[in-house]
Amino acid sequence: MLNYATDATMAVALANTLFFSAATGESKGKVALYLLITVAPFAVIAPVIGPALDRVQRGRRIALALSCLGQGLLSVVMALHFDDWLLYPAALGTMVLSKSFTVLKAAVSPRVLPAGVTLVKTNARLTVFGLAASGVFGALAAGFAAVFNSPGALWFTAALCVVDAVLCLKIPSWVEVTEGEVPTSLRADPAKTRQPMGRQLVVTLWGNGMLRVLTGFLTLFAAFVIKAQTEHNASAVQQVLLLGVVGAAAGAGNFVGNGIGARTHFGKPDQVVISCLAGALGMTVLAAVLPGVPTVALLALVAAVCSALAKVSLDATIQDDLPEESRASGFGRSETILQFGWVLGGAIGVLLPAEYWIGFTAIGVVIGIGLAQTVMTHRGRSLIPGFGGNRSVRPDAITRRDRRQESDTVQRPPMSPGREGG
Repeated sequence: MLNYATDATMAVALANTLFFSAATGESKGKVALYLLITVAPFAVIAPVIGPALDRVQRGRRIALALSCLGQGLLSVVMALHFDDWLLYPAALGTMVLSKSFTVLKAAVSPRVLPAGVTLVKTNARLTVFGLAASGVFGALAAGFAAVFNSPGALWFTAALCVVDAVLCLKIPSWVEVTEGEVPTSLRADPAKTRQPMGRQLVVTLWGNGMLRVLTGFLTLFAAFVIKAQTEHNASAVQQVLLLGVVGAAAGAGNFVGNGIGARTHFGKPDQVVISCLAGALGMTVLAAVLPGVPTVALLALVAAVCSALAKVSLDATIQDDLPEESRASGFGRSETILQFGWVLGGAIGVLLPAEYWIGFTAIGVVIGIGLAQTVMTHRGRSLIPGFGGNRSVRPDAITRRDRRQESDTVQRPPMSPGREGG
């Protein structure tokens, strides 16, 4: 909850400086800088954090706490240098650390499940409580910003980060015990040291990844298109309010989707994901045909609900399809894929012209191709060789014994013919 809260308070503190200054479209340099600060953290996380988790045998609680303390320290730097160039690299570092926390949390969560509660419900409830914390602490940060200007909200953020770090160190010590874990792999036929992902899991990953592309696109494109389309007939305050409508719709959709997911059992999660992606694509087409802020807000609501339901389905698939030894790795890897999906959508949203029909037509084509790939994967085929459904629905579990035997085979060369038989 505090990680969600610090993200919200940071957004409040930096809104005018980073977000709307980049959205004016007056400077290509500002747009490029905003793209770097917003998208680079996801690009850094995707290829680095996931594989690193598979190698970390100790120190996950410390890693979580350090990510929080790092965000707190950088918040102080931003508060002290709010009007000079140090603000930008500090903001970039803060976002990288925040996304690192998200991936680490995904790997730790399976180890602290309450008795009698599934991982699916746990993750949905974590998200719901996190969103509630975002609203409460975001409002408090707005108050600090109003009284003490934006640096006041940054000092408030730093204090929350310190409290968050203390809570991370109170996580039970057994999350550090990783002996016997089997890392996952997207490959259909990896060595026996890794657990392959089955077809149903790859289907849900494709669907969730494409929905994250859409939500990433909306997050950035909405700011640019609303600013461009209302520049001559709306004040800055009105523009903020219009964007707030879109943001509120997305937040409400996320809350509703996770609330439904926490109370509902989906028997066929892969089909739920395909349906969610198809529904989001339909709304995207509508937004291209009927441009305007109301349609964008409706798309944000539908996309957020679909993304939340698809994520719940992904969690259920990981829990059902992967053996216990591989679930922590599976959640860490899946989170990096979802973050990378946001990268693509965010980049498209910033680089496209700020025209409703152009933006939503382009993203509709991308989502349409993604839907085709998801459906083909469900049927055992693929548009992209090696990343589709040409694999078992549920591969056999790779056990600790398999890994040990594979390791022995690699480490012990065969005896020469002259020594066979003793």
